Formats: sequence, C-alpha cells, structure tokens
Amino acid sequence: MLESDLLAGYLPERDIAPAQIAAAARATGRVLVVLDDDPTGTQSVSNLPVLTAWEVDDFRWAFGLELDGERPLAVYVLTNTRSLDAADAAIRNEQVARAALQAASEAGIPVSFVSRSDSTLRGHFPLETDTLAATVAAVDPNEAVDAVLMVPAFGEAGRITVAGEHYMRSGKGELAKVSDTEFAKDATFGFSTSYLPDYVAEKTGGRKAAEDVMVLDLDTIRAGASSIAGKLAQASNAQVATADIVTENDLLALAEGLQLAEAAGTRVLCRVGPPFMRARIGQEKREPLTAEEIFADNGAGQRTAGGLIVVGSHVGVTTRQLADLTAVHSNATVFELDVPTILAEESEAYISSKVAQIGQALATGDVIVHTSRTLVKTEDAAQSLDIARRVSAAVVAVVNRTLHANPPRFVIAKGGITSSDVAAFGLEMRHAIVRGPMLPGIVSLWESVDGPAAGIPYIVFAGNVGDDSSLTAVTRKLSATF
Repeated sequence: MLESDLLAGYLPERDIAPAQIAAAARATGRVLVVLDDDPTGTQSVSNLPVLTAWEVDDFRWAFGLELDGERPLAVYVLTNTRSLDAADAAIRNEQVARAALQAASEAGIPVSFVSRSDSTLRGHFPLETDTLAATVAAVDPNEAVDAVLMVPAFGEAGRITVAGEHYMRSGKGELAKVSDTEFAKDATFGFSTSYLPDYVAEKTGGRKAAEDVMVLDLDTIRAGASSIAGKLAQASNAQVATADIVTENDLLALAEGLQLAEAAGTRVLCRVGPPFMRARIGQEKREPLTAEEIFADNGAGQRTAGGLIVVGSHVGVTTRQLADLTAVHSNATVFELDVPTILAEESEAYISSKVAQIGQALATGDVIVHTSRTLVKTEDAAQSLDIARRVSAAVVAVVNRTLHANPPRFVIAKGGITSSDVAAFGLEMRHAIVRGPMLPGIVSLWESVDGPAAGIPYIVFAGNVGDDSSLTAVTRKLSATF
C-alpha cells in the first residue's frame, strides 16, 4: 500500500511549536517517569536523566537534578522488562512506581507514569500498564487511571498508525502492516494483527473487546486539542485508546490534547514508542551529535586506540548492518561469540580467552564483538527468554572484564536487551544523562555520571532501526582508526 493513498482525505497536519508545549508542561511542576522496557526508548530525546536502578535514593537524585538550570521534565528508568518473564516484569513495574511515588511525595513533586515499549508492538502488554494503573490506584485512589493510551508510532524508524492500523514503511512510500513483518513472529512477544483494537483484544485474551477500544483517528488528532481532550474525557476504568500518528506535528498535537485533558481531570497512562516523550515535553528535535561534541573534555580519546562495538540483536536489519560494518572497517578486529558454546558448561574458559584477545586488539584499533547469527530458540517463550538471558550474561561478562582491563574509547551496543545489560552490568552505570541522538531521531548517546564507565561515550542502538549502513556511519563518527 502507498502511504499517499492511505492518507488521502484526512485533515492536513497543523504546525505546532514545541516551545508552547514545554512551557505548559513546566508550569504544572509535574515530572514524567518513563519506564523503558529496554534502553532504546531514549533515542528520540536529549538532556534527560536515566536510571538503571530504582531505589528511592535513585529517584531522589533524579528529582533533585538540574540540567541547564532547570529540573528535567522527565526521567527514564531502564527496567529491561522485555528480557523478563511476566511475573518478574510485573514485580519490577510495581517496584519502580512505588519508589518513584515515595521520592516524589518527599520532594513535593507531582509525577505521572509512561510505559515505553517497542514501536513494532513487542513487549509485556497489557501486563505493564495494568500493573502501573493498579499500583497508582493503590497508593492514591484519587489518581486511578481513566484511559490507557497506546501510541506506538515512530516516524524516524518508519512506523506510523492510521485508522487504528499500525504500519511499517518498506521503502519507496510503501507501507506494510507490522503484523506482516518479522517482528510479529517474535518468539516471546509475537502477535497476529496490527489493527490495534484487535491487538488489544488478542493480548488481553478478550478481557478488553476490540469494540471497546477508543480510536483517536487522524482527523481527531488534527482537529485540535479540544477534540482529543473531549474524546479522552469519555474514558473510564482504564479504557484502552489508540492514537493515529504520522508526523511530528501529530505527536505535538496529541501532547496538546493530553495537556488539556489532564487539566480537566482526565488521568491518562500512556504506552508509547520512542518519539512520544520528545513531543510530550515539548523538546525540539536535536541535531545528531558531532564527534567534537562527543569527545570534548572527556578524555576518552586518550584511553586506547579502539572502541568496542557489541552486537547482540538477531533481527534482519542488524545482521545486514553488521555485514556492512565488517566489510568496510578493515582496521577492526572481529570476534564471534558462539552461542552454543556460551550455553555449554565450558563457557567460562571460552569467555576468559575472548576477553584476553579483545584487550590486545583494542590497543591498536576497534573491536567488533557479535553473537553467532543463527538464533537459538525454542517454541516455549519462557525457554527462549532464558536462552536470551544466558547469552546476554556472557556478553556482559566480556564487556565488564574488558572495561576494567582495557577501557575502550567508546562502546556501541546493538540490540535492546544487549544495550540494557551492557549499560547496567557491563559498564556498571547507575545514573546517566542521555545527551542526544547519533543519527536523526534515532540511536542515543548516554554519558555515565558515576562508576568505571564515566566519560566513555555509550551508544544505545536499537536492533530494529536504521538502514544497512547506519551502524557503519555511527562507528565512523566515533572511531580513531576507521
């Protein structure tokens, strides 16, 4: 289907200034706590704090932080729940919400929660929004959620929603339903439909019927804030709603409508893709970071000659990006981590050997470490998750031992679970600042503010974004030997 045909007949988008939304957001004094089920949700924002731990003290740090002289309008919490089973994911969501609510109460700061997940519909839905809604209501019944709003669109990565159907751009203006892509066949979070009302019915086992899902269609989004707020005012008891989104102005229009709805007393919990938060708090799109900005005054260039590129994702675009990088980066040394060996009993000796070799190679150039490309999985979702966790633990061990023995010039982690575990455990980050994107609207750079990785640029690169040369472009910007 051609995108131009799909959009024919809808109202035109309205030009909206992000600064107006930012001013209104700041006037409320409210901080949005974004529970990010993998770290790639930060790729559309800049200059915001990120937590990889969620004790009350961690939120005290985030709520007390000032960036550019002001308290940030949002804080990201890296929950990594996409790597957990349902029971553990529920526990983690409740832990985060309760800690944030306690710290916010102490500081006298109103907070709201956002559940950030995958723009290709993978993740623990409705479990995470159900858990957050229940936790908020248990702490304060007056804040019980009226609407759960799904906004998976991610324009820069080619994901849009029209008439309740979620699409992926496949090139030359053509669109494919996300349910017709490889993402719908995910071993753990697969689905059969990308028509969002039917998706909700499928994922809730019929507990929420498709006909009960409210669709904020593109005309509603583009008609103005009052049209959005008016529809959301009709929601109650955590009714699920979906929003059609095609452009950045559509996201900004939705942000205006949400502000008006909340001012009128409607309590909305959002389940979103990455760019939602940029519009929600009125951030301008940041230009991609330059090498000069990245390495200014951080000393990373004096550590070693080489950077460390870690690739764990198995989606098709990642495998193509890895092939492109290894083909053109002749100065890089490539190490494959064989997954069957990692899963075997002799994995410790295998990992130690790889770490020693990687350390030697970093002295002269960049190192690319990737897991073997044949995906090891089973038909059982829990077993597939367990395999993913064991492989990720091996990758983390390689990164952590390398960090302490031979700190690299930079680290790139490719894949959601991979980049989460590398941040929290491989690089021992606890508090970080997302500085901005490496490519337009995608691929974020974090700067750890504590721990052994402080000063080392860390690139969070989702498995399912970019074209075939994007990993090469990011590496070239960071490398001293490319």
